[in-house]
Parts: sequence; C-alpha cells; structure tokens
Amino acid sequence: MEDTTISRKRRHVRVRKKVRGLTERPRISVFKSSKHIYAQIIDDEKGLTLVSSSTLDKEIRDDFKHGGNKDAAKKVGELLAKRALEKGVHRVVFDRSGYIYHGRLKALADSAREVGLEF
Repeated sequence: MEDTTISRKRRHVRVRKKVRGLTERPRISVFKSSKHIYAQIIDDEKGLTLVSSSTLDKEIRDDFKHGGNKDAAKKVGELLAKRALEKGVHRVVFDRSGYIYHGRLKALADSAREVGLEF
C-alpha cells in the first residue's frame, strides 16, 4: 500500500475509537475511490446499515460519465439524505473515514445537510 493509504487507515482507526453511531444518532461512513464514492448510514449499537448510496446506484449511475467528481458526490449526498429521511433518520454523526474534509467529501456532506440531515 502507499504511504497515504496507510496514513488514512491509521487516522480512520483513531477517529473510530471516538465516533460511534447510536440508534438515535447513527453514523455516516464515507469511502471514496478514484472512480466512485460510497456512503452509508450505520447503527453501530445494532450493527446494521440503515441506508446506503453510491455513484453505482441506478438513480445516479447514468447521470455521470465519471463518478469521482464533486457533482457526483453531491448527488450521492442528496440521495442518501432522502433515503434516510424516509426511514425516519434526521440526526447523524459524520465519519470522514480518515479523509480530509475537503472536495468530494465536503460536497457530499453539504448536499446531505441541504436536504435536511442534521450533523
């Protein structure tokens, strides 16, 4: 693995010691690759994924040539927030998975907030 990947994983482990998704306030976990971005809302107490969204979802997949950009991340955030609100999830904790809060990650988070999720 590259040094950046190892460093990110170390940051992720360090942050996960403190950030927990509870039943009343689940955790948004984000993973990004060079071509796609994935997000899921997880209840750590029950060990369940409540809602998930990615650039591979049918609703989003055909809208973009490349899923690794800010526009795609905004769509993923919107779709994730809409699905969460349908399930009754309004408040969440954001787990950036060791990534810098910038670019695609920030775009995803901002679009989820605009739809109505509270971080």
